[in-house]
Amino acid sequence: MGSAFAQGALRIGMVAGFSGPVAGIVQESADGARLYFDAVNAQGGIRGQNIELVTMDDKYDNATAVTQAKSLASQGVLALMLSRGTGPTEAMLPVLKENRLPLIAPATGAISLHEPVQPWVFHLRASYQKEAERAVKHLAGIGVKRITIVQVNDPFGTDAGKGAIKGLDDLKLRALSNLRFDRNKPNLAPTMQAIAKAGIEAVVLIGPGYAVVEGVKALRAAGSTAHVATLSNNASADFVKALGENARGVIVTQLFPYERSTANLMVREALSLAKTAGRQELTPSHIEGFAAAKLVVDALRRAGKDITRDSFARALDGRIDLGGLQVNYSDKDRSGLEYTDVSIVDEDGRFRR
Repeated sequence: MGSAFAQGALRIGMVAGFSGPVAGIVQESADGARLYFDAVNAQGGIRGQNIELVTMDDKYDNATAVTQAKSLASQGVLALMLSRGTGPTEAMLPVLKENRLPLIAPATGAISLHEPVQPWVFHLRASYQKEAERAVKHLAGIGVKRITIVQVNDPFGTDAGKGAIKGLDDLKLRALSNLRFDRNKPNLAPTMQAIAKAGIEAVVLIGPGYAVVEGVKALRAAGSTAHVATLSNNASADFVKALGENARGVIVTQLFPYERSTANLMVREALSLAKTAGRQELTPSHIEGFAAAKLVVDALRRAGKDITRDSFARALDGRIDLGGLQVNYSDKDRSGLEYTDVSIVDEDGRFRR
């Protein structure tokens, strides 16, 4: 990916997996950010300077993420935004510290990036634990009690799994089983066959999109009609498309307001700009990118005439209204939002709330 830098532009970098397993959702979030940046630029930018989003593909690989982040830092970007995944984001932390380079709205909810506070990381989305907790509470709220957790055996799965267990504990419930699978070779068919035989009512399936797709298909092939809930890392059009005929009814947690809700000021603005740009629909990932871009623009406007990385980071301290959503950063708190919700894929392959 990438682009030539425009002369005099305010440059914001994005290092993420534009190829590989998360490509679809990464592209959607970048498109959502550009939707807002383009609108700001059309109105004269920030004090006459256009905002430029410069993207680089880390292929969802930690070492590549570090290389690309160093490259953008050396080329003068003011900040990075919307990194994808816990591993690549954690790998970039030394680069952020060395270059005093803020990272805005990383698309990861790992507790390890919240505690202890990382001074150059400004979170926007809620944690994995919060959304997994929301998923099980939704299931319990519709009368489901026989719940199994199936999670990928990596830090993401472990982290989110703790949230699911906490949610069940709060409700005085216990998972009937807590199973793990290999990220690179999921082989979920035997697991789903056993779940079907056990009469499980719901499966909280925590993992990357390709593994969750395999798991849902295997569960349905085994004859189970159990509810399936997964997390927002799979809230993309590509994920729904990959599920095919098994998409309907899958529950997906969401970390931003409903992408078709005109009741929310930010979403209403995004929908209006999308229509002007000729785009008919938005996805949850578009909204995440759009919200992150609004956060960046607010900081740029607050940062003064001669913007530096330090002045940009200082401008993020305090309360910022994104349009119906508020964040409040301080030296001791970079957590961002606690907003969580759930959606269900409908018969048309759209996320409904």
